[in-house]
Amino acid sequence: MARGKSSISKTLVWGLLILVVMGFGAFGTVNFSGGVSGIGSVGDTDISTTDYTRALQNEMRAFEAQTGQPMTLDQAQQFGLDRQVLAQVVTGAALDDEAQRIGLSVGDDQVAEALSEMPAFQGPDGKFSRESYAYALKNAGLTEAEFETDLRHESARNLINAAIYSGTALPDTYVDTLLGWAGETRSFTWARIGRDALETGLPVPSDDELQAWYDDHIDQFTMPETKVITYAWITPDMIVDSVELDDAALQAAYDERSEEFNLPERRLIERLVFGDDAEAQAAMARITSGEIDFEGLVEERGLELSDTDMGDLTEDALGEAGAEVFAAGSGDVVGPLPSNLGPALYRVNGILQAQETPFEEAVPQLRDELALDRARRVIEGMAQSLDDELAGGATLEELAGDTDMELGQIEWNQQSDQGIAGYDVFREAAQQVTEDDYPAIAELGDGGVYAMRLDEIRPPAPRPFEEVRAEVAEGWDKDKTTEMLVAQAEDLAQQIKDGASFEDLGLEPTREERLTRDAQIPEMPAALLPAAFEMTEGETRALPGDGAALVMQLDGIAPVDRDTDASKQLEGLLRDRAANSVAQDLFRAYVTDIQERAGVSIDQQAVNAVHTNFR
Repeated sequence: MARGKSSISKTLVWGLLILVVMGFGAFGTVNFSGGVSGIGSVGDTDISTTDYTRALQNEMRAFEAQTGQPMTLDQAQQFGLDRQVLAQVVTGAALDDEAQRIGLSVGDDQVAEALSEMPAFQGPDGKFSRESYAYALKNAGLTEAEFETDLRHESARNLINAAIYSGTALPDTYVDTLLGWAGETRSFTWARIGRDALETGLPVPSDDELQAWYDDHIDQFTMPETKVITYAWITPDMIVDSVELDDAALQAAYDERSEEFNLPERRLIERLVFGDDAEAQAAMARITSGEIDFEGLVEERGLELSDTDMGDLTEDALGEAGAEVFAAGSGDVVGPLPSNLGPALYRVNGILQAQETPFEEAVPQLRDELALDRARRVIEGMAQSLDDELAGGATLEELAGDTDMELGQIEWNQQSDQGIAGYDVFREAAQQVTEDDYPAIAELGDGGVYAMRLDEIRPPAPRPFEEVRAEVAEGWDKDKTTEMLVAQAEDLAQQIKDGASFEDLGLEPTREERLTRDAQIPEMPAALLPAAFEMTEGETRALPGDGAALVMQLDGIAPVDRDTDASKQLEGLLRDRAANSVAQDLFRAYVTDIQERAGVSIDQQAVNAVHTNFR
């Protein structure tokens, strides 16, 4: 038992120290005034403002780490973090109060032993250093008494938690039932009946029937909330044709990128280095005699071919070995030749001829790239003046009329992805924009800029029947086809039940063997598997498909095979999950009982004071 407590205490010391340092280092100091020291109590145990503040800071810091974005207190409250943290500290206080009531605590010896074993509190000699201990706590903003008190409380809470979680054992019958349900399999045969099997033609729907189908499927035709947004934008592509480039600029760009347009002859090279010339000569002799090839030598050395790959190199890059390597043909091995690592064998894997692109041939590519780059710089240079005009009261319409910006309007919703809505930054801004926001210049990410104005918010609303009449008719047609095919399939299912085979009825059967409830069969209709686990062995059934019908027969039911490795792993997983779920329920019930017996008191004004002073 002592060993267990020591292990628990060491873990808690690290956890407490890290949380404390995070809490006090992440957001700066929180100043309290007016003598506010606590935000409430559970029974005789007070909840300090420090505990609540630290816990809230830690949750906000964790959220920032996940999102990569800073979080304000207002945002934390919108996400409900403040309420979540308040529930956490109330739970902690409840456990502290219960531990005190039942006399549960960790002794001085265990605390001292745990502290002495923590590297953070040890000196250069590896032993506990009071100076290191005091320095660490000072940086965390705690006194030794406060830290050790927190340690005792956390240890006591952990003992209560461990008693609940480790003491939860489920009866075998419970696990057997779960395993039997999850591991049971079904085997069945099925066939699809398509539209071409219809025995009669489809009726022509009346207007009333189409209207009724439209009303029954109104969700399919309801537009989501839509924002009518006016925007002005300009991108490099819009003005690239107006950018003028002289021959001197093009020639300078060509000269600067000469190595890109004029590539010397190169070789794709692999190199195997040896310790000395004799070893390299012996290896080359083995290759020449046919005893071994280059790949075999590489494998003998315990290497991969990728370890010898040098890529494509010029003759000069190979130094003294260049001339002989470049004289070899593709696939040849030459050497031994010198390298910066010692004597080596070289294999030529490919010959890349020199490539020369004259200035005249490079001009189109250079013109496009330079024009786009210059267009980006033009937009960058005008962005500030555009923003200044908007700040001075200019409208988007005026801005588009006086500059090269283009005016547009979009009925934006979550599905919009065309035109300017193809930019992620625009979609994010459109999601957040309100009617109170003033247009401002923002970047699009490709060198372009834009500004937007929200004109109207349209609530979700159905598209008019006449507008979607063709879609309604198509949907009605598919449903009616399915309905008529299912009627035919029911007759076929009865014949199969009476002894006919799928083949006798002209059906093309597919057989599925020993499928579990969570089986994933890409080509199998989704309706079949759930139905298979509802049916009895030998039963036949007709099911609706998507514009089709399905006929299936359940061939067999097999109980879980508990001797397979998969079943044993599943059994262990189910046992652990079920036990953990029950333990969590017990823990919540226990904490609720403590709070009801001890009584919970929260001073909302004190909580608000913490929020007011939060930085």
